[in-house]
Amino acid sequence: MGSFNTSFGEGFILVGFSDWPQLEFILFIYISLFYSLTLIGNTTIIVLSQLDPRLHTPMYFFLCHLSFLDLCYITSTVPQLLINLSGLDRTISYGRCVAQLFFYLALGSTECVLLVVMAFDRYAAVCRPLHYTAIMNPLLCHSLAIAAWVGGLMNSLIQTSLMMAMPLCGLHYLNHFFCEMLVLQKLACEDTGGTEAKIFVARVIIIVIPAALILGSYAHIAQAVLRIKSMSGRRKAFGTCGSHLLVVCLFYGSAMYTYLQPTGSYSESEGKFVALFYTIIIPMLNPLIYTLRNKDVKGALWKVLGRGRDSG
Repeated sequence: MGSFNTSFGEGFILVGFSDWPQLEFILFIYISLFYSLTLIGNTTIIVLSQLDPRLHTPMYFFLCHLSFLDLCYITSTVPQLLINLSGLDRTISYGRCVAQLFFYLALGSTECVLLVVMAFDRYAAVCRPLHYTAIMNPLLCHSLAIAAWVGGLMNSLIQTSLMMAMPLCGLHYLNHFFCEMLVLQKLACEDTGGTEAKIFVARVIIIVIPAALILGSYAHIAQAVLRIKSMSGRRKAFGTCGSHLLVVCLFYGSAMYTYLQPTGSYSESEGKFVALFYTIIIPMLNPLIYTLRNKDVKGALWKVLGRGRDSG
């Protein structure tokens, strides 16, 4: 850890998208827009879930946590990126870099676990409809939410500690727009195979195991849905699960593509553009995916906007 501090005490220069100067202004405009939409969309879901009694259900309780997570997740990287794109400041101190790495990993890891919890909620709703309210009682919901946050924080603590123990040297340039673990690992100045293996195991635990649990839940859900005789019943079951499944595919697809490849084969230039997708696009899409296909949320929104009086 000492060598990290001595050689990188003054911090890093984040290269960001300065390799493509013609892209920087366009990216600044689009990312500012996407960031604003994400803040509005996720805040709207949280507010509506609190205001409308019809949304006081386990599904919306977890959706609130997901929205809050996405707000924090995008805020852990995007303000820094916007400053970088504007050319005002491309530096990040050692302390801020470690803090950003920790929070970014913690929020991403928490989302991995939370999506499993949401899959379990859908499993209980579709496969055990008569016992759903008894199974998904408030105590269990709160316990599962706390478990997701604690699990995410623990995984991040392990990965960040392992990263900080690596002696880093070479240039102070990080070829990314935030302190991404894979880019920091490339700065290791001695053979760190043992540490890298431990970090990889931590990644597998937080990505592969939750993904396998979600697939298991959906295998049971698919069997239950196929047993439903009525077409409208099937449509309703697919409707409640389709949104979650789409979010899962987007999130886990990009996480597996990025983090389950060997560090040596990681392309920094390509990695930056993939990172834009999972740090900005997915948090923006989540509220849209859940609300556009959802009558309850749309109903709550019209009610808050005063349209409910007209229809009532």
